[in-house]
Formats: sequence, structure tokens, C-alpha cells
Amino acid sequence: MINMNKNLYNENQTIEEIKNTFHTAEIKLQRESRIIVKLRSDLIPPFLSYAKNYLAFNHLAHFSCVDWIEDNEFELVYLLYSYEKNIVVIAKTRISRDKAEFVTIKHLWRQAETYEREIHEMFGINFTGNDRLNEFILEDWDDIPPMRRDFNTIQFAKDNFYTRPGREDAQDVRETITKKSGEKIPDFAKEFSVRNLK
Repeated sequence: MINMNKNLYNENQTIEEIKNTFHTAEIKLQRESRIIVKLRSDLIPPFLSYAKNYLAFNHLAHFSCVDWIEDNEFELVYLLYSYEKNIVVIAKTRISRDKAEFVTIKHLWRQAETYEREIHEMFGINFTGNDRLNEFILEDWDDIPPMRRDFNTIQFAKDNFYTRPGREDAQDVRETITKKSGEKIPDFAKEFSVRNLK
């Protein structure tokens, strides 16, 4: 069982250590054992190195990207875990969509290379220093990266796939579930109904 007082001490101590080293960081204790750190993009590589080498966040649990198209930015999100402290640090930064480029962190965690390859392919972000940003998952892809919000998934499906014969009377899954459960379909989900994709 985790000692909550000890964990809270670890969280507060970790926050103070980050504040003392990265003065411009926006730091928030999101919930127990989870700290969010927002930094300028130029501070992310030194912060990740500091977190790994001085704060015992040895595990890169995940690395992802969010497309904030309305702000013309991508947000890079690094999830770090400390086995010693039982704390997750989520380091975030934003970069321009127009010049979608960042530096590799594969020298800190080898598995970062795989995350960077996936983010490069799905969002179009170039990671300087990573020489393996070649074709990864998408074979012979010639469209904009598919996880960008300006990629038209519905149009792509219409252009590249067909409705199998015999499926003309296919039931909409959401409607079938609604009939059985009595729950209402949220309005935002209705636009993705099978009937609206035709």
C-alpha cells in the first residue's frame, strides 16, 4: 500500500526541484502522483535529461502529439515515470504546425525513436537527429499525415474503400445499442453514423 503522505511529500519535493531549476515552467499537480509541466520548446530536451538523470524519472512511458489546428500548433506530450517516487510527470510543449520540427530524444531513451517515427508519419513532424524517419507503418502513403485534424478521414474512406455487396441493410451500431440500452446517442456522435457517411 502506498503511503499517501510520503507520496505527497515526493510530489511537492519534485515540484520544488523543477521550479528551482526551470523557473519559467508552468507546473500543476493534476491529481495524486501526476504532475504536469509545460515548458518552452527549447527547454524540453534539457528538462527531460534533468528529469531522467537527477529526479529519477527513468522510464519514458509514452510520447504523443496533439494537433491544435485552431492555434496552428502541435503539442508534444512526454509521459515520464519514476519507480522510486511512484509519480508520473507529463512534460508538454508546443511547436508550430508551419515548421513542424523538433529534436530527437532517442539519446535519452532508445524507445523514443519508435515514438518519433510514428509521430513523424502520423503528424508530419520532423525530428532532427533521428535518421530513421523513413516509411514506418503507412506503406506507399501519398496524402497528408492522417492524424492531422485537416486530414479528411471520411473522404479518404469514400475514395479508397467500397461497401461490400450484401451490406446495404447494415445496421448502425449506435442505433442498435440505443435500442437495446435505451440510452440516447450524443449529438456529436450522430455525424459519424454509417448513414451519414454515404
